[in-house]
Amino acid sequence: MAGETKGPPKGGFARMEPEVLVSDLEASRAFWCGLIGFEVAYERPEDRFVYLDLQGAQIMLCQRWGGWETGPLERPFGRGVMFQVYVDAIAPVLARLAAAGWPLHTATREAWRDCGGEQIGQREFFVQDPDGYLLMVAETIDSRSLR
Repeated sequence: MAGETKGPPKGGFARMEPEVLVSDLEASRAFWCGLIGFEVAYERPEDRFVYLDLQGAQIMLCQRWGGWETGPLERPFGRGVMFQVYVDAIAPVLARLAAAGWPLHTATREAWRDCGGEQIGQREFFVQDPDGYLLMVAETIDSRSLR
């Protein structure tokens, strides 16, 4: 609920927590919470700031105020960075995006990537938030030995 301050994420703070600047905190919150499925761990309304959590994935959103901008900030924001979030199932996220008419950057695909002596399989898609930050949403499907 907007304006409600809860507390630290249930599983504790991640060791690295990206904080991204956004143009419109409410529009970004609607995307990250309403469509992707994050929950507000806590917020500071007076600072236009929310700390979000989804099954241990954490991100902070802060409405632009000029203080942390190290250079010109043009859309799409976050060029050169992609955020990956792993969920139990991507189907509910895809359904919410489709119902909202939100376009995907890259359609759902299955990917297998080498990781040590095995391959890890996942189903994934890519979507951009209201400011253009690129987000990969994925579910793990299996692993297989390379031997």
